[in-house]
Amino acid sequence: MANLIDKYLKMLNDVGGSDLHLSSGIVPRIRIHGKLTGLKEGPMDADHLAEIIDQMLNERRKKIYAEKNDLDMAYELPGVARFRVNAFRTRNGPAVVFRIIPEEIKPLSALGVPDQILRYADLRSGLVLVTGPTGSGKSTTLAALIDYINTNRKKHIVTIEEPIEFVHQNKKSYLTQREVGVDCESFASALKAASREDPDVVLVGELRDLETIGLAITAAEMGNLVFATLHTNSAAKTIDRIIDVFPEDQQNQIRTMLSVTLKGVCAQLLLPRQDKGRVPVNEILFGSFSLGNIIREGNIPKIVSLIESGRGDGMQLMDDSILQRYKEKAIDAETAHLFALQKQRFEGFLKTSGAGRL
Repeated sequence: MANLIDKYLKMLNDVGGSDLHLSSGIVPRIRIHGKLTGLKEGPMDADHLAEIIDQMLNERRKKIYAEKNDLDMAYELPGVARFRVNAFRTRNGPAVVFRIIPEEIKPLSALGVPDQILRYADLRSGLVLVTGPTGSGKSTTLAALIDYINTNRKKHIVTIEEPIEFVHQNKKSYLTQREVGVDCESFASALKAASREDPDVVLVGELRDLETIGLAITAAEMGNLVFATLHTNSAAKTIDRIIDVFPEDQQNQIRTMLSVTLKGVCAQLLLPRQDKGRVPVNEILFGSFSLGNIIREGNIPKIVSLIESGRGDGMQLMDDSILQRYKEKAIDAETAHLFALQKQRFEGFLKTSGAGRL
C-alpha cells in the first residue's frame, strides 16, 4: 500500500504539482499551478483507500483518526520530499490530501517575495504575522525568514507546528522544533512551555483560538520575537480579526497590548502566472508609533493610508503589488481584476486587453 502512495507522491513531485487528492469514489487528482487535474485511472475504492491511510498511521494516530475522523500529520518520502497530510472522512468514505513541502528552503528572492520583509528577521522582539488563505505560501515565506535568522544570527528558535513542515538544520542559531500532538499537547500548552525554554524567536504555526492568540501576544510582550500565521488577506483585517476574537470587555486591553507588540503584517496571495506556475503578491505593514496610535484608538481603516504614506519605507498595499505584477506581465488583466480589492482601479486594463467585466 505504501508503495502505491509513494508512486502517487513521486508523480506529484515529478510534474511540479503542489497537492495530491485521494477520495473515495473519486478519480485521484493533482493540483498543478493552482488547477486540479484528474489522473487517467479509475475512482479510488473506499476500502482500498482506508487500508492505505491505516498503513500510514502509528497506533496513536490511528486512535486520533478513529475518534475525531480528521488527522493532520507529516509524511516523508526520502530523496523526494516531505508532505503535509490531512486524512479525513466524507459521506462517501475516507479521503486524504497531501501537500508537498520542498526539501530545500529557498530565500525570499527565489520565492519572489519582497526582500524588505527581511526587516522582520532583524527585530529583537514583537509580533509579526504572515497571513493569507490556505495554499498561499505562508509557511514557505516563514521558513525563509527563519532560515535567514538561522544563517545570520546566534539565536534559540522554537517552532510549534501541526505538523512540522520544513525541517531546519542548525546553523548559527539552533532550533527546537515541536509538533502538536506528538511533542506537545496543543499550541497553547507549547507556548506556555516556551517561556521556560529561553527562546529568542518563537514560530507559531497557526493562531487558531483566543488562548493561543493571547499567549502569542504575551510572549511578544515579554521580549521574544514571535512569528505566526492567520487566514486573513490584508493588514487591516488581520488586526480586526485578532481584536474581535476577544470578548468585548477585554478588547481595550488587547488593543493596548497589540499597539505595543505588533511589529509587522505580511499578507500574501499566490496568483496564476500568464505562462505557468504562480507568483506571490504581498501587502506589507511595518510597526511604528503611528500604527500603535491607530490600534489603540480602534481606527483600523486608517491603516490603508498609513501603508500608502509608508511606500518610501518599503510598505505596500495588496493592490499595489498586484499592479506591479500586471506591469511586469507576470499576470494578465483578468487575474489582476479578480484578486484586486479596489476593482475599479483595474477595469481600464480589462478594456485594453479586450476582456469583459468579470
